[in-house]
Amino acid sequence: MDKFENYISINRDSWNKKVDTHITSDFYNVEGFMKGASSLNAIELAFLKDIKGKSVLHLQCHFGQDTLSLERLGAIVTGVDLSDVAIEAARELAEELGSKAKFICCDIYDLPNHLNQEFDYVFTSYGTIGWLPDLDKWAAIVSRYLKTGGTFVFAEFHPVIWMYDDQFEGIIYSYFKEHPIVELETGSYADRAAAVTTSSITWNHGLGEVIQALIDNGLTIEVFREYNYSPYNCFYKAVEMEPNKFGIETMEGKLPMVYALVATK
Repeated sequence: MDKFENYISINRDSWNKKVDTHITSDFYNVEGFMKGASSLNAIELAFLKDIKGKSVLHLQCHFGQDTLSLERLGAIVTGVDLSDVAIEAARELAEELGSKAKFICCDIYDLPNHLNQEFDYVFTSYGTIGWLPDLDKWAAIVSRYLKTGGTFVFAEFHPVIWMYDDQFEGIIYSYFKEHPIVELETGSYADRAAAVTTSSITWNHGLGEVIQALIDNGLTIEVFREYNYSPYNCFYKAVEMEPNKFGIETMEGKLPMVYALVATK
């Protein structure tokens, strides 16, 4: 791990470079969002029930669309992300919307140095834990910020998806967290033609690793589900099987694309 101890600065730089592209992309549809559209999907909404008046901590919130969508459902929200450019954009959106959302810029492992509060809900979704090398530390953060009786809602891309190369022509990475995945990318999932080149260091985390980390940190898994589609058109060779349900061409409906879980403390 010593060789990759600078992963935070590398990944922060990657996300900082992407923010401007993402805000102007059709993928994020900021214009529609500002007019009232929610950025949340049916998968997570099915588990985010009764959050009106509840406090919600949103980990790895990017530029805050989901955080602000949760607030529109009546929640009292705090979003956290390591990208200072993304957090600045989140605060600008919140100000424009007249939101009371709070946003914190830090690596989530360092969150106890920035926030001392417990929440009714902790929420995180889609493309988040792959940026973290240690899931026990991640689960400890989730547990630390949940009230007793609080609920963790988590939706994430399935680790099987991350085993494939970008073109889904073959398996080149391990299902298990054996080594960091170091990549250089031009463009972004939100805009393949974007004139941005970024480096990243990520890790694949199998389902057993995720679930055991949460159990070891005092959480009880109440719901666990797998889905054969992605709610986002963010992969190469993606095809829309049904409205807002995307699979991989020639493998439509055959791969686990997303999983979601609900855990309580």
